[in-house]
Amino acid sequence: MEMLRRNFFRLLMVLVAGCGLIASPAKALVEIDINKGNVEPLPIAITDFVQGELAQKISDVIAADLKRSGLFAPINKGAFIEKVSNPDATPRFEDWKVINAQALVIGRVTKEGDGRLKAEFRLWDTFAGTQMLGQQFYTQPENWRRVAHIIADAIYERITGEKGYFDTRIVYVAESGPKNARQRQLAIMDQDGANSRALTNSNDIVLTPRFSPNRQEITYMSFENQQPRVYLLQLETGQREVVGNFPGMTFAPRFSPDGQRVIMSLQQEGNANIYTMDLRSRTTTRLTNTAAIDTSPSYSPDGSRVVFESDRGGRQQLYVMGADGSGQTRISFGDGSYSTPVWSPRGDLIAFTKQSGGKFSIGVMKPDGSGERILTTGFHNEGPTWAPNGRVLMFFRQNAGAGGPQLYSIDLTGYNEQLVPTQGFASDPAWSPLME
Repeated sequence: MEMLRRNFFRLLMVLVAGCGLIASPAKALVEIDINKGNVEPLPIAITDFVQGELAQKISDVIAADLKRSGLFAPINKGAFIEKVSNPDATPRFEDWKVINAQALVIGRVTKEGDGRLKAEFRLWDTFAGTQMLGQQFYTQPENWRRVAHIIADAIYERITGEKGYFDTRIVYVAESGPKNARQRQLAIMDQDGANSRALTNSNDIVLTPRFSPNRQEITYMSFENQQPRVYLLQLETGQREVVGNFPGMTFAPRFSPDGQRVIMSLQQEGNANIYTMDLRSRTTTRLTNTAAIDTSPSYSPDGSRVVFESDRGGRQQLYVMGADGSGQTRISFGDGSYSTPVWSPRGDLIAFTKQSGGKFSIGVMKPDGSGERILTTGFHNEGPTWAPNGRVLMFFRQNAGAGGPQLYSIDLTGYNEQLVPTQGFASDPAWSPLME
């Protein structure tokens, strides 16, 4: 499966301007300012792509992606007046204005002589009467969902000015069985819950999977043979290796932004401190040295700083330090305790879990601790992970009385919370970078 994905990269062809697909360089009227807070979703008409079962499936996935972002409101197809049969023809804009479709997506899927699919689409600004974008792609039929996600990303970026996040994957801990005998395996799926498959099949406890910046490997913690170790798993080959054998417990491994190091917490003699390991030389460097529990480190996108949690002040709070361990400074001062900090890919925010008043919240704050905002609160929310565009978070929630945890996503407005479908229970999500 992973080899098919890599072959897809080589076969994918994107033909944009220069192919006669962009009709006008004029500035379109349709746009979404996603920096305004609570954004009113943009009404958009996404027609069934022409020709074949896969054509409709592709357009359905595009619509679902855009709707789930909270920034777009796909119009019910029953309201369409014009029935598009020729994607090359100029739409009857008046028919789309009547139903308030501010943007229009039409497309076609055909099969080439060599068996590949050719998927093409056009994005129109109906009120300006101009084409905003046109692209076409070639790939193998089994990659049709991936094409749909890439098209959704292109539409998202053209209208919002920000990179999309639909052509990504989630690695997570899949949980099954009764609560007192829960089985946990690593699994991976597309960001919308499709194409789920197991990565491990043992009965050993696995925790905290995290993607490498190059997307071809993940790091995670396993209690195989009752020994807590950090592993590297190659997604393409399935091969894995132990990062290192350390005395005591190892927690919360994460890659550095360049993928050359792993940062983690090692517990020794009752306390835990933060270390980095160079993956080439396997040398370790100690960054903190306290009698407290320092854990959950996460690098800033440029690799110059690290955020982590520590109970050195009596309860869990968030701290920021230089990548060499210098300048350790507390940044969280609200009521309750703070944990699982994760630096945004944009560098502007840090996501966290906050426990206060018997509830668990997912929130964000600036790297200096200012501007704290709670996005969602529940019985037990935990483990935020960022979409690669830094606009959406995924986390897991254990609802009161529920059989097990489930995954949810929420955007930075806090108004668009979505259940992420999984096969069985799920926890500890980690969002991949954009695929290539």
